[in-house]
Amino acid sequence: MKRRSRELAAPDITPLIDVVFLLLIFFMVSTVFKKDEVALLLNLPKMAHGENKEQPKNKLTIELSIEELAVNGKKATIEEAKAQFSVVKEKSTPIEVRIDKEVKYDRVVTLLDALKEFELTNLSLITDK
Repeated sequence: MKRRSRELAAPDITPLIDVVFLLLIFFMVSTVFKKDEVALLLNLPKMAHGENKEQPKNKLTIELSIEELAVNGKKATIEEAKAQFSVVKEKSTPIEVRIDKEVKYDRVVTLLDALKEFELTNLSLITDK
């Protein structure tokens, strides 16, 4: 009698790969995206109470940390920031200023002086709730 050779049965992994790709697509689609682009990680001061206002479309966002400055999400020096302030045509443009609570007072004054130099006075100081 002839002896039968037994073939090893290999599982078909094609459906497994399909499921993995479907899960990957599901998690990519259901991910929460950031609303505001921030350039610096800041430790903002807390506020006791306040009000939320609508976010205007054309605004200027300034972030000031202990060592760095960012304007509209891009790191800059104070001179580069002044160049950006000088091109603002409408002086009533809303400006959101986010300042880390550890920043020294003279850096804040330098920033405010630069804004005042170009008559940009519509400021909002942003805090955490």
